[in-house]
Amino acid sequence: SLSAGLDLPGRFLFAILTLMTLIANLVFIEEAVYIYRKIPTSKRSIIIWVNAAAPVIATTSCIGMWIPRSTMFTDFTAAVFFAIVIHKFLLMMIKECGGQKLLLRRFENGRFKISTGPCCCCCLCLPRVPITRRTLFWLKLGTFQFAFFRPVLMFLSVVLWSNGNYTLYNLSPKGAAIWISCFIGVLTILALWPVAIMFQQVRTLLICKKIIPKFALYQFILILNHLQAAIINILAMQRIIPCAPPLSSSARGAYMTQQLLIMEMFLITLISRVVYRRTYDDLEPPECMAEEAEDNKQNP
Repeated sequence: SLSAGLDLPGRFLFAILTLMTLIANLVFIEEAVYIYRKIPTSKRSIIIWVNAAAPVIATTSCIGMWIPRSTMFTDFTAAVFFAIVIHKFLLMMIKECGGQKLLLRRFENGRFKISTGPCCCCCLCLPRVPITRRTLFWLKLGTFQFAFFRPVLMFLSVVLWSNGNYTLYNLSPKGAAIWISCFIGVLTILALWPVAIMFQQVRTLLICKKIIPKFALYQFILILNHLQAAIINILAMQRIIPCAPPLSSSARGAYMTQQLLIMEMFLITLISRVVYRRTYDDLEPPECMAEEAEDNKQNP
């Protein structure tokens, strides 16, 4: 712990950030109790998982801030948890449409637009894919593979690190870090693609369920937890972030990442409470929508 070596402003900053983490966790617990009481059983666990992303990342960042030697474990814990959240977010969109059977009935003649980010946003010539049980299975598999392989790769990294064969900042081709990082990057892109495809399809239908702000919050967590951390790590490795004894450049970069994440996840937790703390009626069945369309045609 660095608490003994901190000056007064440093201790004040650590205290404020720890308080933010504590408040974020209390807000999440209160929100989880509300969801458990008000939301149908089929959606409870998924919505609680998605809501837990921000407070869990804030908590792991706070532990890493106070105990620098635990940074690798806390970062891996947050990464594994968010890999599961990506899969849960896809399932949440399907559940909000009434489940897989109702979604297939609503879009029985529809097609998925697969020319979307992060894989194929520039490939506008790609054909649209029919919405069937098989395509839904492939979308689910795309996010599930990340939730499965990310923990396996994280475990492998920890084993190699404990044996001295894995150094996060050693990006030489002979090191394990560069290969594991590249493989995780590919798996991440393949997992984000199905979520984007599903969002493009259901965002109009689920606009009454605030799916756009929910998706925006999910994207913010993704960008801040991955892209922001990667940029700061690169700046630290290039010594653009100067060392300040006793902290090296990489240690200062890790502290900056953790402190920024605590503040950002605190704000996202508060915003999530506003977005998710609502009770919504279920969507109308497809038959009712078809009957209303026919009535509107007959009675202009």
